[in-house]
Order: sequence, then C-alpha cells, then structure tokens
Amino acid sequence: MSRIGKKPITIPKGVTVKVADGAVEVQGPKGKMRQAFPAGINFELADGALQAKRSTADPELAKYHGLARSLIANAVQGVTEGFKKELDIVGVGYRAELKGKQVIFALGYSHAVVFDIPTGIDVTIDKQTHITVMGVDRQLVGAVSANIRRLRKPDPYKQKGVRYTGEVLKKKAGKTGAK
Repeated sequence: MSRIGKKPITIPKGVTVKVADGAVEVQGPKGKMRQAFPAGINFELADGALQAKRSTADPELAKYHGLARSLIANAVQGVTEGFKKELDIVGVGYRAELKGKQVIFALGYSHAVVFDIPTGIDVTIDKQTHITVMGVDRQLVGAVSANIRRLRKPDPYKQKGVRYTGEVLKKKAGKTGAK
C-alpha cells in the first residue's frame, strides 16, 4: 500500500500544471519542466491539487505509485523554489573559477580540470572555494554536484578535496597511528 502516492500535491499560486500523455508539464516563476511518469499511473487535477491514481488494482503498480507522485511533487517544488546543493573545496592551492558556461578547477593535478555546466543549471562561486549548484530539476542538480565532487573526492587522511557543505568525514590515522 503506497502512503506517499495517496497524498495530494498542492499547487501554489503562479504555477500552471498540464497533464498530458504520460507526462506532466509544470510551469512556474523559476522555469518550466516536463516530468514523465510510469504507465499505469494517472494524475487528476481537482480543487488546486494534483492526485496520483492507479489505473488498475495491479499490485505491480504499487511500487511506482509513490515514485510518480514524488517526481511530480519535486517538479512543482523546483519551479516554485528551486533546488540547490553547496560544495566546499578544501586544500592548499585548491580553487575554482567560473568562465562562461565552464568551471575551471585547480585541484592539485598537473593540469586544470575543466567542467562544462549543463543547460538548466546555475553555478556560483564564492571566495574561490565555495560552489553553489542551483536549478529547477532536482535530479540534475544532484548529478552535477556529484560529478563536481567526483573530480577530487575528499581524502580520508588529509581531509583535502571537494566535499558537500556540512559533510562530516571520518579521519583515518596514517602509518604512525597503526601501531
């Protein structure tokens, strides 16, 4: 039984929702988004709320019911508030610079690492060591920030690298601590 799938999605003012074939189009102050949903799940718009319904009583559809509702709810939240992830660059000489639609990283390698920013994503850099990734699509914001973190994962010994803001790392003892 899906409990999340049964919750209605409230549509805020200034947001328009259109239910099309296999997708929901959501338009709001931050942008426009089209989110597909699995076959067998339908959405009904009534009383300023969007409700996810299963077309049949097939138990196989239950696993997609909550997923479909969450995807559409994230699209509604994305066009109203947007999503953001923050990353910190830790290390001597480690920094980032924004040039057009590219971010150039100096991460201790012998070369600069160039990262192309995909469309629909905004990146801001504060003090060369704090990166903010913002966008309408929650999945794309998470994927871009994970790809940036993957350029130089935090080292468990020296704690250097790119990490999420607030991420707590477990520091490991080096060779001298292994007695």
